[in-house]
Amino acid sequence: MAGRPRFSDGGFTHDELLKVWKGLFYCMWMQDKPLLQEELGRTISQLIHAFQTTEAQHLFLQTFWQTMNREWTGIDRLRLDKFYMLMRMVLNESLKALKTQGWEERQIEQLLELLTTEILHPDSQAPSGVKSHFLEIFLEELSKVGAAELTADQNLRFIDPFCTIAARTKDSLVLHNITRGIFEAIVEQAPFAIEDLLNEVDSQEEEEDDDDEDNEDGMSEDDECKQDVPSGKPGSLRGAACNPSNEPAEDGEDSVGPVLQFDYEAVASRLFAVASQQSTPSQNRKRLYKVIRKLQDLAEGLFPEDDVPEKAYRNLQEEGRDRRTKKRLPTSTSHKSGKGRKEDSCPDLSSGSERMTKRRRRRRRRGSGAEPTGPQEQPGVPGQRGPRKKRRRSRAGARVKVAGSQELQTKQQPLQSRK
Repeated sequence: MAGRPRFSDGGFTHDELLKVWKGLFYCMWMQDKPLLQEELGRTISQLIHAFQTTEAQHLFLQTFWQTMNREWTGIDRLRLDKFYMLMRMVLNESLKALKTQGWEERQIEQLLELLTTEILHPDSQAPSGVKSHFLEIFLEELSKVGAAELTADQNLRFIDPFCTIAARTKDSLVLHNITRGIFEAIVEQAPFAIEDLLNEVDSQEEEEDDDDEDNEDGMSEDDECKQDVPSGKPGSLRGAACNPSNEPAEDGEDSVGPVLQFDYEAVASRLFAVASQQSTPSQNRKRLYKVIRKLQDLAEGLFPEDDVPEKAYRNLQEEGRDRRTKKRLPTSTSHKSGKGRKEDSCPDLSSGSERMTKRRRRRRRRGSGAEPTGPQEQPGVPGQRGPRKKRRRSRAGARVKVAGSQELQTKQQPLQSRK
């Protein structure tokens, strides 16, 4: 033990952490109960906070991802879900470690370099399942941990490695997953991000107005309520206690959780800088240019129809219903304007049905063969059914003792010669 290389502070070596992670991996492997799996995954992922230095934490994470890459192909489909959960929890705790250290730029770069080297780099041994799941959960976990603190510039720094990999990769699956899981996710969340930003600005203005009113009026009932209940964010116990109506906050199907803020013009320019290089494959360039156009539209304030928030979407639905009803009932305005003229409106509605019945009677008369000009006019009659045409031809071709039958035969011969 004395001859093994260790850290100067007495930490684990790389090989020792690989052995530790192999044991932890099979601890999760043997656990079959869902609740205990979640508890075990949380306990394993929180081990990162037991390491005192950043280098030791990064070595702990590096050996974890190396263990997942090595053991991934041996995981059966019944155990995939719990290891998906373990990957998500470890990523979440690694971001929380960054948060406790104040989101320092140097440590952010080190963590991103570790993740891209072990998972997304072309020389890494990561299977496609590990790559796909990591790209799917990265923005979700980052928004859970740092949506309330991270600025647009910091968020751009977090996605910068993905811009470079998307422009250089020759793996179409990696390109698709980065485009779908990172860039298109930013586009889809843009309306909610702007809505959250506007709500935050409104809440700050309301707080300033309340402070001004409190300074003018002195001690009010709201102040007494604020003293009794500890301060908190909107929607907390303080807001519930001070709210006389006791209406619950809007949280349900429409809520999408915390959303990251981005400078869409800066993201578009960064993507364009890497996509316009000569070394970028044409397939990657075309895919990235589509994303760049969407980001440029967002920077100009143009949102896709599918990404409109729920309130605006409901308004659009109501407008569409009004348009459809107007198209179906063009005379609805006349009915609304003249409520006492019901007798005049009834013949207008019945006149259409009377016209239809008259047209049907005329078609039946023409099909009966009583009129000698029926076979000539029949091919040009719109809406006539096929079987009646065949019966008419057979009757006209046969020798029937009807007045004017010779004229019918002589007139139908040129029609048959045309066919």
